[in-house]
Amino acid sequence: MSTETDYLAAYDAQLRTDAETPSAIRVERLGPLRLVTFAGGRGFVTYRDLAGADAETIADWVAQALDHYAGDPAIDRVEWKTRGHDHAPGLHDALIKRGFAPEETESIVIGRADLLDVDVSLPDGVHLRRVTDEADVRAMSAMQDIAFGDAVSAEMADALLRRLALDDGMELWVAESAGDVVGAGRLEPVVGTDFAGVWGGAVLPTWRGRGIYRALTAVRARSALALGKTLVHSDSTAWSRPILERSGLVAVSTTTPYRWRRPAPPEVRER
Repeated sequence: MSTETDYLAAYDAQLRTDAETPSAIRVERLGPLRLVTFAGGRGFVTYRDLAGADAETIADWVAQALDHYAGDPAIDRVEWKTRGHDHAPGLHDALIKRGFAPEETESIVIGRADLLDVDVSLPDGVHLRRVTDEADVRAMSAMQDIAFGDAVSAEMADALLRRLALDDGMELWVAESAGDVVGAGRLEPVVGTDFAGVWGGAVLPTWRGRGIYRALTAVRARSALALGKTLVHSDSTAWSRPILERSGLVAVSTTTPYRWRRPAPPEVRER
């Protein structure tokens, strides 16, 4: 397997199934859609394709999917994951009409895991290790929030700790200097497929350009190969895509998340 077309076909066939959402607590079907519920009040909509539906049908599915989540008071946010190669007439407009907002488009990058399994020299005093303890996971998550320019939140750390408790194969790796986390990344081996995902790769701005991201990618690729995974995939930002492409991976499509958040209840004032 070596062509962009082959990789994309493998992605659609192997990853756009229940394998995409291993930690789901509930999955319901609406036509070709999979309406996924995760712990922590998060909904997620995905699908292999939209079955050739026209714009009117797609708009109806969007409305029904949102009604499904809006009717569950435990759900406060929903992500609808779109892919650039899908035939999806009217989907953007239907999502906007229902209150979804698009976020940054990322590249779907795929390639052989062994291409990433290379030796990388790290800066003096920096070392890599796999983490599982709560304090380490929270330090890792806080660093990623800072690296991505977000406010530090416990939300991702809580989700990662729930995943670790499932013991479903997810691995968390960090780069440390003098006890501080300066880079991190996640490995997601996908059961029953050739794939492992490399996610959440982040390095603090002051440490970028020194091989840390490549080293974190290499150690995760090495672990993926040990688990029998021959392919890696990633939704890559403009920062990480060039690094992966220089290693021989290829961009096969794009993905854009659309997000909906439940409106805050109106403020009640006493007179």
